[in-house]
Amino acid sequence: MIERPREHTAQGTRDPEVSRRDALRVLVAATGAAAFTWTPDEVARAARFVEPGGPSGRAPIPRFFSSHEWETVRVLVDLIIPRDARSGSATDAGVPEFMDFIMLDGDHEERQTAMRGGLAWLHTECRERFGHDFLSCTEEQRASVLDDIAYPRRAPAGLSQGVAFFNSFRDLTATGFWSSKMGVMDLQYMGNTAVADWAGCPEAQLRRLGVDHE
Repeated sequence: MIERPREHTAQGTRDPEVSRRDALRVLVAATGAAAFTWTPDEVARAARFVEPGGPSGRAPIPRFFSSHEWETVRVLVDLIIPRDARSGSATDAGVPEFMDFIMLDGDHEERQTAMRGGLAWLHTECRERFGHDFLSCTEEQRASVLDDIAYPRRAPAGLSQGVAFFNSFRDLTATGFWSSKMGVMDLQYMGNTAVADWAGCPEAQLRRLGVDHE
C-alpha cells in the first residue's frame, strides 16, 4: 500500500497540494492509469463487503482514501450517477465503500497509484483553471473540467492522463452501482426467477428480431 503524505491545517488533516508535474508523474508511473482495472471476482467480493452493512446511521470510515480523497470520491461518483426518480445515487448504493474495498483487495500498487494520482490530477487541474481545488469549485466549474475529460475523442490536447483516469473511474463507479442491490433493482432485472409455464418468446419480439417459429 502506498503511504499518502498529509499535512495538518486549522481545518484538520488533509492532503497537501500537488503540482501538475507531480500529478502527471504519478499517473505516468501507473502506466497512464491503464492499471486501473479489476476482475469479476474482485467486484463480487467488494459487493458482498458493502451490501451487509446497509444504512447503519454511522459515517463509513475509509481505509484507503484520505479524508480529502474520500470527500472527492463521494462528490465525483454522484456526479456520474446522481439520484433520480427511479433510484438513489452512487453514494446511496455504497459505491465509495465499494471503491475503498477494491483498492485494498489484494496487492495492487499500480491500481492504487492510478486512483491517487488521478484524484490529485483533478484537483491540480481545477487549481490551475479556477484557483481552488475540485471540492471548492462551483457546479459549472466542475462540469467544465469533467466535460473536457469525459469524451476521449473530443478531449483537448494535453489532457490524456485526466481522460484515462476519469474513464476508468466512471467505469468503476458504474460497476459498483450496478453490482449493488440498488443497482440491480434500477436495472429492473427479471432473471433468477422460476417460470412455471414457459410459452416461448413473445410474438412481438420474434418479429422485431426477424425470427419466426419455424
